[in-house]
Amino acid sequence: MEFTELADYRIPPGVLTEWLPCAAEDDWREDPRPASYIHEAHLRRTSGVRYGGGRDSWLGTAFEVPGPLDTERFRRTLQRWIDRHEPLRSHAHLDEEQSGGGLVRRTAPPGRVSVRPIRHDPADPDTIHDHLLGLFDDYTTPHLWPSYVFATLERTPDGNSDGTTGTAGTGGTTGTAGTGGTEDTDDRFTVFFGADHSIIDGYSVVLVAHEISALYEEERTGRAADLFPVGSYIDFGAAERDESAHLDDDDEAVQIWRRTLTECGGEPPAFPLSIGARPAHATPQQRLSERWFDDDEASAFAACCRRAGTGFFAGVLACFGRATAEFTGADRFRTVAPAHTRAGPIWAGSLGWFVGLRPIDLKLTDTTDFETLAMRAGDELHRTRASARVPFVRVGELLGVPIRPRFVVSYMDVRFVPMAAQWPEWNAQALRSRSFTHDVYVWINRTPEGVNMSARFPDNTVAGENVPSLLTRTRELMHEVAVGGPWIARPETAAVPPTGE
Repeated sequence: MEFTELADYRIPPGVLTEWLPCAAEDDWREDPRPASYIHEAHLRRTSGVRYGGGRDSWLGTAFEVPGPLDTERFRRTLQRWIDRHEPLRSHAHLDEEQSGGGLVRRTAPPGRVSVRPIRHDPADPDTIHDHLLGLFDDYTTPHLWPSYVFATLERTPDGNSDGTTGTAGTGGTTGTAGTGGTEDTDDRFTVFFGADHSIIDGYSVVLVAHEISALYEEERTGRAADLFPVGSYIDFGAAERDESAHLDDDDEAVQIWRRTLTECGGEPPAFPLSIGARPAHATPQQRLSERWFDDDEASAFAACCRRAGTGFFAGVLACFGRATAEFTGADRFRTVAPAHTRAGPIWAGSLGWFVGLRPIDLKLTDTTDFETLAMRAGDELHRTRASARVPFVRVGELLGVPIRPRFVVSYMDVRFVPMAAQWPEWNAQALRSRSFTHDVYVWINRTPEGVNMSARFPDNTVAGENVPSLLTRTRELMHEVAVGGPWIARPETAAVPPTGE
């Protein structure tokens, strides 16, 4: 499953239906549970925007379901899924009448949220893409409920799953997003889902296709969905606050971040090459999506990592570090790596923002071989694991400075997510909103098909050259490792200027 923008998902002509959650005013109950640290920080950071406030903070997915759309059964499916995940029935907002903007939560019990369909006229791919983008941008603001929305697309008779009758979803990527599906395209429909980041994370996104498909199949055929029980992210956030209330300056996580911020000029690490000057006005970032390895190549690379006594992500970081040294001559590779905080089976299938952050500081000197550098990366992941277990927002409070990542390398192994092998058949793709920030994010995902890389970075000439160059060299180094050959030095080092704003 690739992780990229809606523009990279091929959309055929067809009939779009919006599915809007709604609940009566007397269905809501006051709820004393607090928001998680990251949720509240997200609300305060975006407090100046109410409508259209989700344009750069939503995540989502798109996938195909075989057979014609049964509107009544699909409506019941969505309502059952909303009942399953409490964050979809709860809303936390800042009370502007309270001093300091206190947080207020209301929650609806199961069975109180209904879903109302709004069916549109047949449209071409470009019109559908623009409508979906506007729908997600408008409905996924964290300050209003619902902060999520569904849509379905039924193909018209002349539609094709590869989008060849229109132009939507054909640009902005060098990958193969959205080219799957089956030839019998008229006898299937596409489901789109988007939600604000405050109630969903990258791992939550890859669960959606299986859960909704399984519930719909149960509604259609009576075959049991067999979804395992899940906990509520709201309970997780409340417990997280209780556990983090006793943190102090001597905590290991605080010390790790203090050292990182001190060595990086008071901010988290930046991309090792220049990404150009920050623009006067925010513009959408460039995006890149590529298939780096097939499954056999990924397995070969994983075997090399095991021989080095470490894991796949440590091997990836070693290659990033080597590429950085070749381009810049730097003696360290620094980035920030997300890590999930789903500690326990009850959270495995929950929707929520279960993400911690760990700063990575990889020493690049005194070694020329992959094994040594990969082992160092593994040791660094082990050293910083304490920082991923503690809310980085809370750490920022203790340090007196917000922790806002500037360069992120994320890794997820989603091969064992339920029904992951069906993603190509379902034409399933993880989606993210456009971004308008001046930073670099890279996602490395290992799936049953291999390894996908996606990235976003500023839309300027400097970043457009430097970010893909470093990524390409990292991929080359990973390939050299996978085929069993030694790292081969680039003929020119420091070919791209180091970071400079």
